[in-house]
Amino acid sequence: MHVAILSPEFPPDIGGVETYAFEFVKELASRGHRVTVFTVRHERGEVSLPGVEIRPVLKLCRSADAKTIASTQADTWHALNAAYAWVGAIRPESIVTVHGNDFLRPYYPISQPDLSRVPLAWRWSSDVSRGLRPLWIAMTEGLVRRSLARSRHVIANSRYTERVLLERIPACRGRTSVAFVGVAAHFFGVTREEPTDGVPRLLTVCRLSEPRKNVDKVLQALATLNGKQRFRYTVVGDGPLRPELERLARGLGLGEVVRFTGFVNQSELLRIYANSDLMVLASSVSAASHEGFGIVYLEAAASGVPSLAARLAGAAEAVADGVSGMFVDAPTTEQLAPALERFLRGEIRFNSVDCRNFAAGFMWSGVVDHALLYYQPSHRVHGAALR
Repeated sequence: MHVAILSPEFPPDIGGVETYAFEFVKELASRGHRVTVFTVRHERGEVSLPGVEIRPVLKLCRSADAKTIASTQADTWHALNAAYAWVGAIRPESIVTVHGNDFLRPYYPISQPDLSRVPLAWRWSSDVSRGLRPLWIAMTEGLVRRSLARSRHVIANSRYTERVLLERIPACRGRTSVAFVGVAAHFFGVTREEPTDGVPRLLTVCRLSEPRKNVDKVLQALATLNGKQRFRYTVVGDGPLRPELERLARGLGLGEVVRFTGFVNQSELLRIYANSDLMVLASSVSAASHEGFGIVYLEAAASGVPSLAARLAGAAEAVADGVSGMFVDAPTTEQLAPALERFLRGEIRFNSVDCRNFAAGFMWSGVVDHALLYYQPSHRVHGAALR
């Protein structure tokens, strides 16, 4: 089967949706399917995968991308971001995967005009383009809602995401399902390394671009424990909030025990997991953003590392309480501090084998198996329409 994947978020860019897209495509191709990935052009160049054609041609503009889609033949189309749910109007055999933020408040200006068709468009200043972006985003939000309401099938990455989708767009009812996410096999190969000095090692892995990740609250909670409990805290990830968070850590007197690594490559990330005892990511929920699932919780668990999370959104499905981690009910300093202290004092412990066993229930093979149930070769769709 020839499967066309629409995924503006794709490596070498880094993030949860990028990981989802890459691992999904890799698993699909490993089964002998012919896969074409339509994505945006990346400054660092495109990744390569055996049996996969990467086409960096998306313009994040419906009118421009529709021409590309209309001129390409495939048996089935799968949009891995809600912003491309409109593909169903051109390819009725298509389905959509949603992650949460992509339909709560679309972040791609898909409804922007095709400037290549506008005379003298090159004269538009970047300031004008930026000024009009809120308009294109607002128009895209309406397009996404209408398109999802008409989609043949919508796959959600968690029960929470599905519930929010149906609350926002009731017309999707009866045409949704949950496939969850997976975790790459290499995380299960991490060999745990115990600290030589006995100091517990805490870790956060996330993009430092959304305040709702609450890294600042973790720092504030640790500041209340500094001097009473020994610990080291590593923050992996980068983003516009990093300088502010580094200043906060220094201001709280945590400069000697907190390390910000920025983005790291895969081998370094595995090494960091091998030298960590607890992954801490207590995200909030906002009107425009939530933790759809949280692949990093599974990556930590597969590495034998438990997590501390907030019992909110998809994170509540990504961590097994008392098995692969623990929860706070609200991501506040007042709740995080005692939870962290219990762990640092050794009052609560987790078994690495239990963590890995939980993560083993989430494999990319299962996510692809689920999607294949809804793939429909174009000739069958068109044939059904003719009847």
